[in-house]
Amino acid sequence: MNKILNTLLIGLIFFGPANAQNSEFVLGTHYQRLSPTQPTSSSPDQVEVAEIFWYGCPHCYTFDPYLENWKETLAEDVNFIRIPAVWNNVLQTHAKVYFTAELLDVIDDVHTPIFREIHVNRNMLTETNALVDFFAQYGVMPDEFNQTFESFAVFTRMQRADELSRRYRISSVPTVVVNGKYVTNATMAGDYPDLLRLVDELVAMERAEQ
Repeated sequence: MNKILNTLLIGLIFFGPANAQNSEFVLGTHYQRLSPTQPTSSSPDQVEVAEIFWYGCPHCYTFDPYLENWKETLAEDVNFIRIPAVWNNVLQTHAKVYFTAELLDVIDDVHTPIFREIHVNRNMLTETNALVDFFAQYGVMPDEFNQTFESFAVFTRMQRADELSRRYRISSVPTVVVNGKYVTNATMAGDYPDLLRLVDELVAMERAEQ
């Protein structure tokens, strides 16, 4: 019996748990482990999946339809959030656009159209007048937009986004962070469907540890 137990222990040490051993995805190749694990904004009984993105990024634009379809399949114990990148002035403007839409409760209405406005209509949405006109299409009055866009609430969210990008060591978008522990992207995973399959696998691993 002791010999059997020793064999099992050696297998776990060298090969890891069964779900990791049988996976096509490899730690260090298809995803990275954050050390230390970062705290999340989700409740302890939920697995958080965060996308770091930029509205002006063509790869984020391509990935978004895959992500929207994937969101429809999420279990109740998975909390999906978006974190806009804030590396430079243009990204910061678009991050403010995202947080403004969140605070005005129109993000579900405008998220995909913002991508389309930038990448299809070639309107970069970096000027105040362009933003006011765009949001007016979704029932947001100019004063309401301007006050929210320059509000302390948006500023606070911007600071949080910058802090998280640093903690997650984000260097490109789109990047996905699972539960503050694992970081991956389509280049590492293979393609967008592979990336989402990997995310599902990492979610399952985290769920098993809760």
